[in-house]
Amino acid sequence: MKIFLGAAPGVGKTYEMLSEGAERRRAGVDVVIGVVETHGRIETEALTRGQEIVPRRGVDYEGHSIDEMDLDAILARSPRLVLVDELAHTNAPGSRHPKRYQDVEELLAAGIDVYSTINIQHIESLNDVVASFTRVRVRETVPDSILEAAEIEVVDIPPDELIERLKAGKVYLPQEATRALSHFFSKSNLSALRELALRRAAQAVDAQMLDHVRALGVGGTWAGGERIVVAVSELPGADGLVRAAKRLADALHAPWTAVYIETPRAQHFGDEDHRRLAAVLALATQLGGAVATVPAISVVEGLQTISAEARATQLVVGKSSRSRWFEFRHGSVVDRLVRDTPGIAVHVLPIVGAGVAVRQPHRRGQWGSGAGYAWTTAMVGAVTGLASGLFHILDLGNVALLYLLPVMAAASLFGLRTGLFAGIASSLAYNFFFLPPTGTLTISNPENVISVLVLLGVAFATSQLTARVRAQADIAAASARTNAALAGFLRQLTSLTEPVALARAVCEEIGRLFDLRTVMVVAGETGLVVQAANAPDHRLETMELAAAQWAWDNGVPAGRGSATLAASEWLFQPLRSGDRTLAVLGLARESGGDPLRADQLPLLMSLVDQASLALERLRLEVEMRDVDAVRERDRLRQALLSSVSHDLRTPLTSVMAAAAELHRGATPELIATIETEAARLNRFVGNLLDMARVEAGALRLRVEPTDLTDAVAGAVHDTKRALDGHAIQLDVPPNLPLVNVDPQLLHHCLLNLLDNAGRYADPGTPIVVRGEHRYGILTLSVIDQGPGLPPGREAEVFETFRRLEGSDRAIGGTGLGLAIVKAFAEAMGMTVEAANREGGGGARFSLCFPKGLLIRDSEGAILA
Repeated sequence: MKIFLGAAPGVGKTYEMLSEGAERRRAGVDVVIGVVETHGRIETEALTRGQEIVPRRGVDYEGHSIDEMDLDAILARSPRLVLVDELAHTNAPGSRHPKRYQDVEELLAAGIDVYSTINIQHIESLNDVVASFTRVRVRETVPDSILEAAEIEVVDIPPDELIERLKAGKVYLPQEATRALSHFFSKSNLSALRELALRRAAQAVDAQMLDHVRALGVGGTWAGGERIVVAVSELPGADGLVRAAKRLADALHAPWTAVYIETPRAQHFGDEDHRRLAAVLALATQLGGAVATVPAISVVEGLQTISAEARATQLVVGKSSRSRWFEFRHGSVVDRLVRDTPGIAVHVLPIVGAGVAVRQPHRRGQWGSGAGYAWTTAMVGAVTGLASGLFHILDLGNVALLYLLPVMAAASLFGLRTGLFAGIASSLAYNFFFLPPTGTLTISNPENVISVLVLLGVAFATSQLTARVRAQADIAAASARTNAALAGFLRQLTSLTEPVALARAVCEEIGRLFDLRTVMVVAGETGLVVQAANAPDHRLETMELAAAQWAWDNGVPAGRGSATLAASEWLFQPLRSGDRTLAVLGLARESGGDPLRADQLPLLMSLVDQASLALERLRLEVEMRDVDAVRERDRLRQALLSSVSHDLRTPLTSVMAAAAELHRGATPELIATIETEAARLNRFVGNLLDMARVEAGALRLRVEPTDLTDAVAGAVHDTKRALDGHAIQLDVPPNLPLVNVDPQLLHHCLLNLLDNAGRYADPGTPIVVRGEHRYGILTLSVIDQGPGLPPGREAEVFETFRRLEGSDRAIGGTGLGLAIVKAFAEAMGMTVEAANREGGGGARFSLCFPKGLLIRDSEGAILA
């Protein structure tokens, strides 16, 4: 897709699109014009000459005919490239899609390239910006995702030149041009619109460039434009960083992302920490930024990762008030970022309020567990006993090596402080029991001090490495759990084909993953209704329904934890596809607290996106079925007109010729001809009416016990003229059981089966009507002798208007007879089968009456 983007009407978008289309056509590309609005401009109209134009279709609306692009005609024509003007156009009511850009999406899905045009004020994200200075709000908009997936060419002319074109009447009529110059087309407005168009095109090109370099795995920032990343945390005052990043992004007209680096310390956050972090990320979303959570061992490593991934050129970080001793022990994140991230401008801002007040108290278990110290003491005691038993064969150096075992084990299993305790205990035991003078803590040989220091150093180094590996393992496990949850969720949704089942699966899975009450709300006839929930007591009060309605109408979260209707106990998250809200997911916690923590938000949004895609897939499947039904009705309509024009003309011609002969004197032959052809006409019209009743679902059954012998005799009598030249052999035993069916519908079925046999049986061959009752199933068959049915395609003869050899479709006929037989039979609970006659040379059509239609007496015996 290629979009010709302009700042305002009259810059030449349509002219440029037609010029490139003509150039592609001269290059041998199959190009057609789907729809072009020339607005009476002579130069533009001249470019349409010589190009193939697909005629528009008329749509009736309130007594008027509106011309719209004929989407089906373009799909049937299937060109290589189609030119579609005014992408933001709203289609007339009754069209397949409400918006023209949705027509374009269907063309693209069919493999057809599209050239289109749009003005900058029609882009959804810029609609309010344009309205702020032009004082004109455009109602027809296009989602930004359309532009992001397209190649963009900016059609640009200076404002002064556009104003001259307007005055010359090349854009609007003179009276309209005068009014436009005093309002929308002022030089200041055109300059601002021009800047927006150029910047939006630059952003689209930048995004496409980033996708390309990511696909190739190329390093570097590729700073064709500015990109901003702001690091946020759970500390008070982090919202100031977000606002500063927003101001910086607005000044640079750059995209920005708020990122939280999830380090192992996040596992010990309290509820207040999670609330502050969630509020900061929600603020970033409200201000138009993207949000991300990156798991990493350290803040510096996480920021380096996200900066490289986003190709960031500017990094905004906060510096909290820390003591010299804290920085000496832990280092400075800001200093490391400035030193280790070359090529990125680092903006350092003070975090007001983040200082002593946010220092975390000592966490439970921070100094190790009692069991860890007990095991460590036991291991040191065991090594001491072992060394005492082997002391006569070991020297002091080897004994010191034995004490490394409890030090390494304690540091690996129980952490840094327990490892240090093991080092101190091992040193004391080694000194007390083995270093002379034994039995005291005195070290007579200064060299033995080295052994004690080595034990302490090993404990410290081992515990540090173990803590790092454990943190990496925790991060990997968390990532694996997230990926497994996403994969399982997507696999479950992919297998579902019913909206209610899909909604129930979404509620149950998200409720299980986050331990929440969940509910899915969709639009009903009288408002929003609950489609599914993971608990039976999912009652929504007035406040909750208002929050759900807000989320539905505005496409943004509402309810608890959001910026709208926060008094609600539920948080409602819209499930959207493009500019359409498909459903609203409600989340609530049994305890009444906030439904989600900040670290759970990325997983929830991923699940919501997948659920939205699954709902959109089901919606598109329903639309495709509707489209197929429309196409089938069109095909039936065309076939009906064709068959009626042929099959009604033949008996009408005979009737008219016979009527003309009446002027010369009536004869029995003429009267018989009129009666026969009139009966044929009556049967054709009856078939058409019956098919209309079947398709409309308007059949009314009048079921009563029916004798098949009488039914067959009546049908043969009524079709005797159609069966002229064929001997009728009735093989219907009189002791066949009565059947509970509609006699009139059964009569129609037999008429059409006999008429079909009379049409296609070889002249002079007999037609057999046979009734059989075997294995509890009653079968009534009409057998002819002719070419038979194509092998493997027997079932196709019952399709409406399908013409096959051996059916009423091959030699005359409306193509409705056997379709009506199938519809009537199924309406009465019967089945109909088609097969070739045993021994070849003919076809056999059978009505099958199941056991439930056979009439029995009070003792269960079948009545004959």
